[in-house]
Amino acid sequence: MPRKKFLLTVTTYPLPSRTYDELVCTAGICEDGSWIRIYPMPLSYLREQKLKGVTKVRKYTWMELDVVPRTDSKKDFRPESYSPVHYDFTDVRFLEHIDTKNNWAERKKWCLKNIYTNLTTLIEESKAPTNKSLATFKPAKIINFLIEEDEREWKEKWKAQFVQYQLNFDNPEQVIKRSIPRKMPYRFSYVFIDDEGRESTLMIEDWEIEELYFNCLKAYGSEKVACQKVKEKYFDTYITKHDIYLFLGTQYQHHIKRAKNPFVIIGVFAPQKAKQEDPSQLSLF
Repeated sequence: MPRKKFLLTVTTYPLPSRTYDELVCTAGICEDGSWIRIYPMPLSYLREQKLKGVTKVRKYTWMELDVVPRTDSKKDFRPESYSPVHYDFTDVRFLEHIDTKNNWAERKKWCLKNIYTNLTTLIEESKAPTNKSLATFKPAKIINFLIEEDEREWKEKWKAQFVQYQLNFDNPEQVIKRSIPRKMPYRFSYVFIDDEGRESTLMIEDWEIEELYFNCLKAYGSEKVACQKVKEKYFDTYITKHDIYLFLGTQYQHHIKRAKNPFVIIGVFAPQKAKQEDPSQLSLF
């Protein structure tokens, strides 16, 4: 089985699973500039690493593990999708973490190798036979940030998966009862235009925006204020002070049905804008 090394750039909203605990979609960029998606990866595994003091599990950390293409088992037709060979992740190696020095220079080196600026082109490549499902996208302009109320309770079938008993892999004879985790009650989206003026609205499913919302809710005790704080960061601050790129990924259920646009925003790459010199201070000689 192939062993893949990639730069971790994406973790999406945790979702319920009948088998593996809550799952996150983990994605990143390989050394050749191609994208890779690792699924399933239990949220509990990432949390356990942090409890063990493995701080390198953060985004923009190089990691490697044994994987197998999901297309081999016909579980997923998207070429970037892989499953771990070892579901206990004992073979995972966390390598060096890339910091933000020199205005994200090292991160830019890897994350901005292949950039799309035209959404129509990207959507065409998502169709068969290419089936492209992950990309770095540079909007010409972000024009709005939407906040919409979502369902406050999990769907009944997902709620049932949360409360069912789960096998303990360390002790197969033991079972663990899971509690129902918090449900994100809002949807956040960017409205943007591409290099041909095509306007699109895409939901942001990055785990970081969910964590930001709940941290703000805890700090301020108000959903309204928490939403405003999220908008302040992702729209007011990012738009004025940062150079925004979007990591886009397809939702499997929409991609397989060949939706007009199967992509959502699974990550935001936001280095600060380069400082412009004051023309009045430049010498004419």
